[in-house]
Amino acid sequence: MKRPEKVDVVIVGSGAAGSVYAAIFAEAGKSVLVLEKGTDRKLTDLYSSQIWARRLKGGAPHVVEEGKDSIWYNFNAGHGYGGAAMHHYAVWPRYHVDDMQEHTLYGKGLDWPLEYEQLRPWYDQVQEDVGMSGDAEKEIWRPPGAPYPLPPLPVFEHGEILARGFTELDLRTSPIPVAILSREYKGRPACIYDSWCDAGCPTGALANPLVEYLPRAVKAGAVMQADSYVTRVLTDRKGMKATGVEYYDKAGERHEQAADAVVLAAFTVENSRILLNSATDSHAGGLGNSSGTLGRYLMSHPAVNVFGMFREETRCYYGVTGGQLFSQDGFEKEKSGDIYGSRQWEIGLGTKPNDLLGIAMSRADLFGDDLHDFVRRGSRHLGAMVGVCECLPHEANRIELADSRDRFGMRLARVNFNLDDYARNLWRQTADLGVEIFKAAGAAEAWHSPPGGQHIMGGTIMGNDRKSSVTNEYAQLHDVPNVIIGGPSVFPTSSSVNSTFTAHAVSLRSARHIAEHWGGLIN
Repeated sequence: MKRPEKVDVVIVGSGAAGSVYAAIFAEAGKSVLVLEKGTDRKLTDLYSSQIWARRLKGGAPHVVEEGKDSIWYNFNAGHGYGGAAMHHYAVWPRYHVDDMQEHTLYGKGLDWPLEYEQLRPWYDQVQEDVGMSGDAEKEIWRPPGAPYPLPPLPVFEHGEILARGFTELDLRTSPIPVAILSREYKGRPACIYDSWCDAGCPTGALANPLVEYLPRAVKAGAVMQADSYVTRVLTDRKGMKATGVEYYDKAGERHEQAADAVVLAAFTVENSRILLNSATDSHAGGLGNSSGTLGRYLMSHPAVNVFGMFREETRCYYGVTGGQLFSQDGFEKEKSGDIYGSRQWEIGLGTKPNDLLGIAMSRADLFGDDLHDFVRRGSRHLGAMVGVCECLPHEANRIELADSRDRFGMRLARVNFNLDDYARNLWRQTADLGVEIFKAAGAAEAWHSPPGGQHIMGGTIMGNDRKSSVTNEYAQLHDVPNVIIGGPSVFPTSSSVNSTFTAHAVSLRSARHIAEHWGGLIN
């Protein structure tokens, strides 16, 4: 075993949240070490291919999935510098005001320990840091905030054609809010609209950790270390304070990295797994689990992909993967019958011939000549959009430890996830409406996918009451305050919006607060 030199902060994970903490703490003068279980990576290592796109996702360790519904772990997770934010589509809507007070307003779900107005300035700062494109006035559903620093991305034939269906049904659309550059920004080039977001963005037009926060962290003195597989958070004898982390290097050698503070930003499922594996006599149920809620309230957005074949050419290969237009008509929580939850549409997705969101996979029932013919037609005439639905937090949806173990003897994560009737009914309504929109747009054929899991949240939720939550409003463990949790695992509700923007804002708020009050919060 080796004991490297002690640092002020050790950060586990280099993705959306970890990169923000690294930049802010390093710029505050703290010695920072970022441990990434995956590989070293630069923008020049990214390649526009579907095979490469798969290399950015999933990765060890395996997650055992149980329950009726999948969280699509391997689709959502990431591996290597930048984490899952290397293959995300950079669709960045904000949480709404009522997303953060659902229990108070509707008697369902949970309340956040902070309100939208407390998060608003951090959304504004993040969009200024990374560069966002959109139209705040046309995005009529958007809660208050600063205008986007860049104009919206252009809308091509694909978006224009699908917009007809929304107009026919009296539904409104706006330019999509994305962390993709419509113009040069801070020395980074504008998007070239080749729809390879899923494979990473080697030009730097799309905001990922390698273009803003990680470079800032390194410039301020942070050290990046790849191939460092963290297994446990270490604590002192009394269990009152974290002393660092245990990790294994590429050769399988064990290390104990000492630190005054630990930021656990290892992705949603891994955060709970590491804390559960960090159990001691003082924390028998896992580190930070005095409430019994560690690993609980797991959430994933039930999403539906809607497709249609048009007689006119859509040029569906042009644009960005996340879409050209956006709609949150139908976002209101309370709907008729046994349906509850918000919904949004991302319209005009850039498509490729194959892989999960590709042309061929939109008709997985076709084979041989029928599939060849379909792909030939689809490459010019297909339309695609996605409807993203809300999932309520339930204590029974959880992350636990499996009986099986990784190569270092640590127990793997087991997830048990089941959508409730509210979410299932909302998904069915959304799927039917999506097909109706496509037919109204003039599609000769229209169909939808089975349910898919987009974004993974919960497991280490924040709250004011330490008896019913794992972290406080600044994402510190109630039980061990010098352990800070990064990412959507701290979200008490899911809304229906993509989680990465909010993960940045929550992390930036937390990092700034802790850096400014270091002595009182960490020591």
